Amino acid sequence: MNLYAAYGGNLDPAVMEQRAPHSPVVGVGWLTGWRLSFGGEDVGAEGALATIVEEPAERVYVMLYDLDRYDLDQLDAWEGTDAGLYTRLRVRVATETGTRLAWTYVLDAYEGGLPSKRYVMAMADAAERAGAPADYVADLRGRPTA
Repeated sequence: MNLYAAYGGNLDPAVMEQRAPHSPVVGVGWLTGWRLSFGGEDVGAEGALATIVEEPAERVYVMLYDLDRYDLDQLDAWEGTDAGLYTRLRVRVATETGTRLAWTYVLDAYEGGLPSKRYVMAMADAAERAGAPADYVADLRGRPTA
């Protein structure tokens, strides 16, 4: 099984149905030791883009997908890996059944900058649809925006 740990807007199953139609949801979990952040304000069309940054005391809610090889190539293209926008890397995801290895994407730009309100609200809505805890969703909705 080739797992993908989706965060941000990719938490929305409808979004992932378009981006990775051959890859079913297989669960949820947490990226422990990471925090959700934003960066690359100069490359995003609506301000800073979502990313994750290592932070020992933090965690990020993710949805896990059983990623088809074709869909992995499609996600690489969608996330701009060829253009150097995001880098795909392996992370450990804490789930109810133990720790799993999964692919995810990290922005290849400096951290900082503000995302648009529309972007952050779309991420919060996606987290809510994905079953994220209410306090996690509330934290997203309360983030500063441009």
